[in-house]
Amino acid sequence: MKKVLVSLAAVAALSSAAFAGVNSQTGCGLGAMIIKDDSSAIMLALQATTNGTSANQTFGITSGTSGCKRMPLVMNDRAAEFVASNMDQLAKEAAIGGGESVDTLAELLKVDDKAAFAASLQQNYNSIYTSGDVKMADVLDNIATVEG
Repeated sequence: MKKVLVSLAAVAALSSAAFAGVNSQTGCGLGAMIIKDDSSAIMLALQATTNGTSANQTFGITSGTSGCKRMPLVMNDRAAEFVASNMDQLAKEAAIGGGESVDTLAELLKVDDKAAFAASLQQNYNSIYTSGDVKMADVLDNIATVEG
């Protein structure tokens, strides 16, 4: 079975046609790229297994390769802790379009253009802070939605 998967991977690497669409059920990655037939549960299982055994799906998601769409923001525990600890200050700075907390959050989220990020927070303030008692997780989700 390993020889078959390695052979399929080599063919996919050499064939530009293999890089067309990706299956919405198994996601992006090598399995979805080389196994185009998604008409049965067996084929979907092969796609998912190939994605898992080749360990490329995570890399593809973070790098935007292997048919994966790169996410503009990478949410992480440090960003979540920071937002939870600085909700009030972050809300104030987002409303005015910048400040130390906004800069720190941009750094934690690995944002390249911090000025554009701050401007986006200001412009979309009401979509991010939907109520006076909005929760940290909702703020992060809303920022990801706005920036996505």
